[in-house]
Amino acid sequence: MSDLRPFEIDNSGIDPQTNFSANPEFSEVLAANLQRRSFLKGTLGTAVATVFGGGLLGCNSSTTPAPVPLPEAVLPAPVQTFLNFKAIATSRLDTVVVPEGYSARPFLPMGTPLTGSYPAYRVDGTNSGADMEQQVGAHHDGMHFFPLDARGEGKNSNEGLLVFNHEYIDANVLHQNGPTGLPRPTDEVRKEVAAHGVTVAHIKKDAAGQFQLVQGSPLNRRITGATPMDIAGPARGHAKMVTKYSTDGTRTRGTLNNCGNGYTPWGTYLTAEENWAGYFMNSDVQQPREHKRYGVGTKNGRYYWETADSGADQYQRFNASTIATDADRDYRNEPNTFGWIVEIDPFNPDSVPQKRTALGRFGHEGVVFAPVAEGQPVVFYSGDDSTFEYIYKYVSKAPYFKATAGGHLLNEGTLYVARFNDDGSGEWLALDINSENFRAKALAANVEFSSQADVLINTRLAADVVGATKMDRPEWGAVHPQTGEVYFTLTNNTSRTDAQVNKANPRAKNATGHIIRWRERAAANSFDWDIFLLAGDVGTATGDLKLTADNHLASPDGLAFDKNGLLWIQTDMSGSQQNSGPYGNNQMLVADPKTKQIKRFLVGPVDCEVTGISFTPDMKTMFVNIQHPGDRSTPTQFTSNWPSDDKTQRPRSGTVIVTKNDGGVIGS
Repeated sequence: MSDLRPFEIDNSGIDPQTNFSANPEFSEVLAANLQRRSFLKGTLGTAVATVFGGGLLGCNSSTTPAPVPLPEAVLPAPVQTFLNFKAIATSRLDTVVVPEGYSARPFLPMGTPLTGSYPAYRVDGTNSGADMEQQVGAHHDGMHFFPLDARGEGKNSNEGLLVFNHEYIDANVLHQNGPTGLPRPTDEVRKEVAAHGVTVAHIKKDAAGQFQLVQGSPLNRRITGATPMDIAGPARGHAKMVTKYSTDGTRTRGTLNNCGNGYTPWGTYLTAEENWAGYFMNSDVQQPREHKRYGVGTKNGRYYWETADSGADQYQRFNASTIATDADRDYRNEPNTFGWIVEIDPFNPDSVPQKRTALGRFGHEGVVFAPVAEGQPVVFYSGDDSTFEYIYKYVSKAPYFKATAGGHLLNEGTLYVARFNDDGSGEWLALDINSENFRAKALAANVEFSSQADVLINTRLAADVVGATKMDRPEWGAVHPQTGEVYFTLTNNTSRTDAQVNKANPRAKNATGHIIRWRERAAANSFDWDIFLLAGDVGTATGDLKLTADNHLASPDGLAFDKNGLLWIQTDMSGSQQNSGPYGNNQMLVADPKTKQIKRFLVGPVDCEVTGISFTPDMKTMFVNIQHPGDRSTPTQFTSNWPSDDKTQRPRSGTVIVTKNDGGVIGS
């Protein structure tokens, strides 16, 4: 019998701030940029109007001019009008609220039987670890709908694969009586590991036009925190990737803290490993920089998986302390195999997921591709979701050709990090050991990198070295389908002081967040940016746009453009913001960047995060994820019962299917 000792699990899923670099706030470099940017004042800057009709809000300075706003994009005339629905009010109801004329239906909640023996979900939380490996996982997050003909015409709106992430767990409701103590019972740990990862669900409309899971489909699949994976790209085989499990540094097990997502132009799914560092511990007197800069704990992992009472190797790997004489005999390097973007082929259930190391190692919130063009490199963007972290861009070395495109395009390229200058210009700084500028910056900072693989394993440190702009928690990104402008949410950062304010992060103690956007210049590695939206209460202004009761919001997080150019904004307010602020439960809004309209479209149940979004090709079905409803629950008292109406039921994360009652296009 285990000697169970009391302990407390961190259910926040949030890693601590680890960026304490001395990067300048970029008013210092403004003078050098003014001459280069002066053309904007006399030509483009005065010739066109801004999207919001005025300057950007920023820090007040008598010597620093306001950033030059982006010119209004020229968009094609719409074939139909949008945002005709009546905005909904904020809500604290334990249900999903959508506008009049729309319906929302829960779908595929945690525990739904998916594969194998199809074990039924047990409402008392007594499902085993083996059950969980065959069921839909917990804490639904990023998501994409692949029409069944995705690699053909891509027009099937009646059948496809819904692929979605499982970010973390709430042990209080996952288990019948919550976590039972230390050391952790092995089956509890097995269940928690299995609740992470990704679900691939084959879904199809029934005779009534309702999507249902295709039971028994060979395409249904669970990818968990224990699924074998390949390491691909520059870090494959590097000495810092060597473990007892993979003595040649080419493989690892599992993907964790899967938050945002992406999908490739060649029809594969990308899952982002976000706050993965907290799953590990390293009690060494001096942690290596690969652990310390990312926040690996010194005493225990977030869920104490390393204490599993069986002592099994698959759980011992969460102890990254130096135990043996050599790296191939312990798990000192196991954390280095996490923090990557993972590519999954949803149409091949036998495929091995690939961790694409050329894309950098950090707390990836998601990944968003720029529109591809034949013969041009693939470009995508990703944010590092932690306070004072950075925004990145990847450009493939090889060009894109539709006939031959594949994951190889993600194995070799250049990773850049963004610097947002106070005058509204921006620069992409290459994290490339072959760059003379990068080597000079590293030398000046007294930081040594042995190879490009070493740079990528230590992406955050490399970004520190080149002087990237520290942002207010960069999260999801979205690219406008017509203009190519890139939008990114900056969720919040209450740690920013008055002295740390800059134009791109214009508020100290930023509790409500904002959305930034930029347009790439024709000139290499440069862009122009402005602030699209400052979140906050009624009356908060961004230029001439003032928030009202129809659209006030806090902590923007999830972000996506639909094919009609509407921007969908999801919020991730903390429990205190939801319960004591003016915003109610977390919500989803929709904005038309051209008309300046923003309306609240959906409000989630109690204590949830609204996250993840996708559409069928005909734009008549929307999928939205509801994560951790009732996350203040105890094993005996639930603060939410969603998706059930039964007040005795424990809450479960799940997907919501939203349709328009008249069968029309979502958002119209």
